[in-house]
Amino acid sequence: MADVTIRFATAADAATIVRLIRALAGFENLIEHVRISETDILRDGFGERPRFECLLAEAEGAALGFALFYHTYSTFAGRPELWVEDIFVAEAARGRGVGRRLMARLAAIALERDCAHLALSVLHWNPAQDFYRRLGLEHVQDWLSYRVGRDGIARMAAEQA
Repeated sequence: MADVTIRFATAADAATIVRLIRALAGFENLIEHVRISETDILRDGFGERPRFECLLAEAEGAALGFALFYHTYSTFAGRPELWVEDIFVAEAARGRGVGRRLMARLAAIALERDCAHLALSVLHWNPAQDFYRRLGLEHVQDWLSYRVGRDGIARMAAEQA
C-alpha cells in the first residue's frame, strides 16, 4: 500500500465524509438509520459553530478511512475528553495499519489539547474490540449507556414549566 497520510478534513471533503459514514453504517448493518447529508456535514463540521472535527486517512488521493470526534468534559478530572464518535477503515485497507495511524493521531490530539481521556463506544459484536484492547483502551464495565431520541426529548422538554 502506498504511504498513508492522516489529515484534518476540510469543507471540500463533505461528500467523502458522508460516503465513509454510509460505509460504516453498512458494516454495522445500520444503513437504514443514516440521514446525514453533505449540508449537515458543512453546517456542523465547518460552519460558524463546528460541533465535530474529522480526520481522513488517504493513500494516493483515495480516502481509506476516517475518525470523527469532538470534545466532552470530565467534571471529575476538570479536563476535556476527546470522544471518538466514529472511526472506520474501508475493508480493502484493513490490517495495514490505517486504524492504528488514525488512533495514534487522535491520541496526539488528545495530548496536545490536555484531554483527561480518549473514549469511544463499540458495538458488542464488533471484532474491533480486540484492536482497541491491543492499543490499551479498556472496557468500562461500571457504566451503562443511555440515550433518548427526538420524541423523548420533546416529551421531557414539554415538562418544563
